[in-house]
Amino acid sequence: MPEDYYSERPLFGGAIVSTFPRRFQDLSDIRQVPDHQEAFVDPTRDESLVFELLDLKQDVADDGSAVWFLQDLATEQDAEGFTVIEQSGVVEAHGLRYRNMAAVVTTAVGQMAISKGRQGREAQNIVRVHLANLRLKEVGTDVLITAYEPILINPFSDSAGTVGAGLAVPAEQSGHMPMAEVFKMAVSSFKVNDWSLFGAA
Repeated sequence: MPEDYYSERPLFGGAIVSTFPRRFQDLSDIRQVPDHQEAFVDPTRDESLVFELLDLKQDVADDGSAVWFLQDLATEQDAEGFTVIEQSGVVEAHGLRYRNMAAVVTTAVGQMAISKGRQGREAQNIVRVHLANLRLKEVGTDVLITAYEPILINPFSDSAGTVGAGLAVPAEQSGHMPMAEVFKMAVSSFKVNDWSLFGAA
């Protein structure tokens, strides 16, 4: 099925690349996205994938950093019912290194109720959020890769008009790659082509 085709996609002007399904459209074609973010969405399933570059949080330990960022995201989005479902230990990403230092990666999966844009609590959807924190310490950067997967669509949410209210249809049933797999592919294929993006000499 064409929806399942995937390809390497350029991020931040091609300085970074990652591979994920073509069904995800660049959100900046639809609305403005902050400079430190690249966001992609499949509007037919209300799924999204966000790549974000942040200054390295020196005071956050590597172990559990993905959970820290997930909690921060829940607070930022005024989420309700936030729970951590799983988290990984710290893994060295040998394919992602600047000079001699490999990046370290942690991942976490959580569930929370969030509303879109300016919609209030009465329009919250329940989503599963997959988050990876790639720590590029040599260039002082925390990279976040976040995948949003709807579990339950609120009838009052904007999403209900496109996707339909109620329990989200599992990806496999629609002939799509599950979000957990999309997330793993995007993280494992993440590659920096041009380190000068981070101000590296």
